[in-house]
Order: sequence, then structure tokens, then C-alpha cells
Amino acid sequence: MTPTAAQLLAEARAKHARLAELPESVRPQNTEEAYECQAELMANLLAHYGGEPAGYKIACTNAIAQRQLGVGGPFYGTLATAHCFESPARLDASQFFMRVVEAEFGFRMGRDLPPPIAGNKAAHSRQEIAEAVEGVIPSIEIVDSRFDDWLAIGALSLIADNACHAAWVRGPLVKNWRSFDLAGQPVRVYVNGKLAREGSGAAVLGHPLNALEWLVNALAERGIGLKRGQYVTTGVTTEVYMAERGDRAVADFGGIGRAEVEFV
Repeated sequence: MTPTAAQLLAEARAKHARLAELPESVRPQNTEEAYECQAELMANLLAHYGGEPAGYKIACTNAIAQRQLGVGGPFYGTLATAHCFESPARLDASQFFMRVVEAEFGFRMGRDLPPPIAGNKAAHSRQEIAEAVEGVIPSIEIVDSRFDDWLAIGALSLIADNACHAAWVRGPLVKNWRSFDLAGQPVRVYVNGKLAREGSGAAVLGHPLNALEWLVNALAERGIGLKRGQYVTTGVTTEVYMAERGDRAVADFGGIGRAEVEFV
């Protein structure tokens, strides 16, 4: 029996192998098939690594990332507890093909945001979404890919590969987040003590809450809601940094805090 795309991707992760592409016979042909593949992949990964779903990552909320990957808008992947780490984190560099460091605003949900009832097109308002947030988290996402040429493979295969998510390092939960201007908040990435990248929350669809609102609506279209206690990481705020073994990267979000990862 021919393995599914999700089985091929799960096997590649488990064996730390790369793929040139997914076979045309099982390659997703539209967004719905890509997310179905992602869901099957996550079931396989949870069975292999243990743990449970922890929330979502949003990819390509940054215009630079959209241009790099040749996509026209955001897409999402799933966070899993087996690959979520508290800052400061020390990660085995050999477990990644790439160590793409992305400084991102994270959210933790304080209450459920269920999808609209069938037949009711009304989406959650931005105010409802903001009121459901428990706090903001300074964080680093580590992006990796099973594909040799991830910049040219196309959005559907990237979605199938769980939106290139590899790991997430989270800093402290900040509950008084409304006192900060998230869009205007400078974000700086330091590598081995030297400034490497700069940006702000404005890089993320204009504001991290805009990214969260996009996700809520994108999930609702598939009958999925956000749940209390889930995390959402909203996309890179600076140009990415490609880390090497021995690098220590710090994402500094000013008064909001910082997240730190070292590759050993």
C-alpha cells in the first residue's frame, strides 16, 4: 500500500531524513487537503513522541517571510508539548536540519473561543478575542523543514509538514500585556551577545492581535475553536537568523521580557 503524505513526513521526522518533495500521487492539491495531511501527521507525531497538542503557530504573517516562501498570506501549524520548552532552553543542534530562529509574540488563551454555530456566519470580534487572552509571552520559534528546498516547495507542502514547525521556546507569561504597545514594541535578537536582528510587533500583520484574529477565523472555517490554556505564536517580528551549533540566541522584547535558546 502506498504510504500517505503524512506517513512519509512522519517517517522523515522520526528518521531525521529529508525529502526532495512529496510524490505527486499523494501531494495535497488544495488547502483543505494540506490541513488534513497536517492533522494526520500530528496524530502520528503525538503517537511517536508523546505529549499532546499545545496550541498553534502562525506562519508567514511577516511580508519578508511571504516573499521568501512565495506565498500570498499566512497559514498555521500545530504546537505540541513534546517540542515546547521553557526559556532558557538548551537544544541538541543535531536534531535540526536548519535552526531558523524567529522572535515571536506568543499568546496564552484565558478562555475558550469556540467556532461559530453552524449557519451563523458571525465571527468573533477583535475585542472578544483580546478579552480571551490571558497574557503575552516573549518567545522563539525554531523553524525546520523536511524538504531539501523549503523555499521553493510551495505552501501546500509546507502546510502538510506542520508549517515547518520544529520547536518553541517560551519566556514568562505577562498578564498586564494591555499596558504595552505590541505593534510598536521593539524586538531585538542577540546572538552570542551581539545584536543580530531588529524588528517590532508591527511586522506581524501590523499587530500581533491581527495575527491572532486571523487564526481564530481560519480555524473557525474548519469548525475548530481555540481553548483555554492553549498557546498561539504569531510569526516572526524580524528577519530570521540561521543559527549554528554553539550559538546562544536571545529574543529581547523590552519590558515584556525575553526568551533564550542555546544550540549544543
